[in-house]
Amino acid sequence: MSDFPVLAIFGTSFLVGLSGALSPGPTLAYTIRESVRTGFWAGPMVSLGHSLLELVVVVGLALGVAQITENSLSVALIGLVGGAFLLWMGWGMLRHPDKGAPASDGASQKQGRQRLYVPFLGGIGMSLSNPFWFVWWVTVGAAFMTKSLEVGAVGVAAFYLGHIVADIGWYTLVSFGVASGRRFVTPRLYKAIMQACGTFIIFLGLYFAATGLQKLT
Repeated sequence: MSDFPVLAIFGTSFLVGLSGALSPGPTLAYTIRESVRTGFWAGPMVSLGHSLLELVVVVGLALGVAQITENSLSVALIGLVGGAFLLWMGWGMLRHPDKGAPASDGASQKQGRQRLYVPFLGGIGMSLSNPFWFVWWVTVGAAFMTKSLEVGAVGVAAFYLGHIVADIGWYTLVSFGVASGRRFVTPRLYKAIMQACGTFIIFLGLYFAATGLQKLT
C-alpha cells in the first residue's frame, strides 16, 4: 500500500480544489451572474458541467500518465513542474488573500425561467475558456495523478471526488448566497480561508517538488 493513502488523496484534492474554486476567475464570475438571473440552481448546474468536463480530463490523464510512470525522469519532471505551479499559486493566495471575495450585497434574483441546461453548458464553456484551467491540469493535475495511481483506480476516484466536492460545495454556497441576498462568507472569513489554503498549497508544492527531486537521485 502506498504511503499516500486514499483519505490523504481525497483530503488534499479537496483542499487544492477549494483553493482553485475560491480564486477569482471566469467560472466564479459566471456562477454569480447566473445566480442573479436564474436563482439557486445555477451554482449546482455550473458545477456539474465543470465536473463532467473534468471527469473526461481525469480519465484521459489516468490513461496517459499510467504509460509514463515507469519512467523516473518523466515522473520527476511532473513533480517538479506541478510543485512549482503550486508554490506560485499558494504564494499568490498569501499575498492577496482578499482578492476575489464574492459580493452578496442583497442583489435580488430576477427569477428568470431559463432552462437549467444553459448554466450546465456554461460551466463547460467557462472552464474551456480559462487558460489557467488547462495549465492547472497539465501541471498540478498530472502530479496528483502520478500519486493517485500508486493506489490504483480507487486513488484516482478519490482524487476526482475530492476535487469536484470542493467545486460543487463552494459554487452552490455562492449561488445560494447571491440568490437569497445573504452573505454567508464575510470578508474576514474569506481572507482566513484563503490564507489557510495558501499555506497548505505551499507545503503541498514543496512535497511534490521534493518527490520530483528524489526521482532524479
